[in-house]
Amino acid sequence: MNKKQNIRVGISLGDPNGIGGEIILKAFENNQMLELYTPVIFASTKLLSYYIKTLKLNIKIHGITSLDDVVDGKVNVVRLIKEPFRVNWGGTVDPIAGELAVRSLKAATEALKLNQIDVLVTAPIHKESIQSEEFKFPGHTDYLNQELEGGESLMFMVSEDLRVGLLTDHIPLKEVPSQITEKLIKTKIGTIKESLKKDFGIVKPKIAVLGINPHVGDNGVIGTDDQESLIPVLEELRKDGTLIFGPYPADSFFGNKKHLQFDAVLASYHDQGLVPFKTITFGSGVNYTAGLSHVRTSPDHGTGFDIAGKGSANPSSFMAAIHTAVTVFKHRKMYDELSANPLKNISKKRR
Repeated sequence: MNKKQNIRVGISLGDPNGIGGEIILKAFENNQMLELYTPVIFASTKLLSYYIKTLKLNIKIHGITSLDDVVDGKVNVVRLIKEPFRVNWGGTVDPIAGELAVRSLKAATEALKLNQIDVLVTAPIHKESIQSEEFKFPGHTDYLNQELEGGESLMFMVSEDLRVGLLTDHIPLKEVPSQITEKLIKTKIGTIKESLKKDFGIVKPKIAVLGINPHVGDNGVIGTDDQESLIPVLEELRKDGTLIFGPYPADSFFGNKKHLQFDAVLASYHDQGLVPFKTITFGSGVNYTAGLSHVRTSPDHGTGFDIAGKGSANPSSFMAAIHTAVTVFKHRKMYDELSANPLKNISKKRR
């Protein structure tokens, strides 16, 4: 009998001047990780060897030229980047580094689409350095939304006890109220609800929504956006049986630990959701893109230019991103099997 193949975790390099290479390699210094998952890093053996030598890491890598050559139990590195690259620690925005990060992302995404890898975990990129005539996306999420059938994708920050989704994400604060439409609210709540069921195994998810204005507008005293845009849609969704609650004032919601009463929280804008999320979970949180055709996660931090090259980068969030990606992958597989054969689930319950 053939040995069961490990789940293949595709990994994009991120900005090579940042801490991406360090946290990737540190994540697999522990051989127990290799017993659980098979990493496939889209990068350069020379570049990763430089990180290993410079940062004094205890790890061996296995260079391959084809995904047919992936070996379980080894840190597989697809020799994607062949030209030399001089690492410049210290945070300089470098378009060449950005081009290499994009090249790694594109190759990993293509492998994911072809099911040559099972999940994708992306190391941090620098949003300025990746911009070019060929790549005009603000970041990972927008690109992957295009490539992985993500018409209703959602930035979903997840940890063991907290999941926070965003109605709006990388847009200026002044544009938030005009962007929050009935269609957007229904789409994002639908994506969260579906993800909680399919990706996290929650049968009847309970979702809390945070208000747009301070104190949910105080009945119109501090703006009418909540009364006009948010509340009517939530009331309509409740009639359809969706377990949706709120809107709640954001200033006291997390301090009162109300988030523990729900399976997910939907914030109206980026900082409203990410400031409390990172305060509560930093180092163990994961950025998950819900609503895509394939599973993608990333750590909850950036390139770490200020500590790059010092050997002090903590891989905990990256490791959590790997664990989350694999857990979601398994949940999706189980969900699809049960959906295809619901009688199988019923018969199990009767035994």
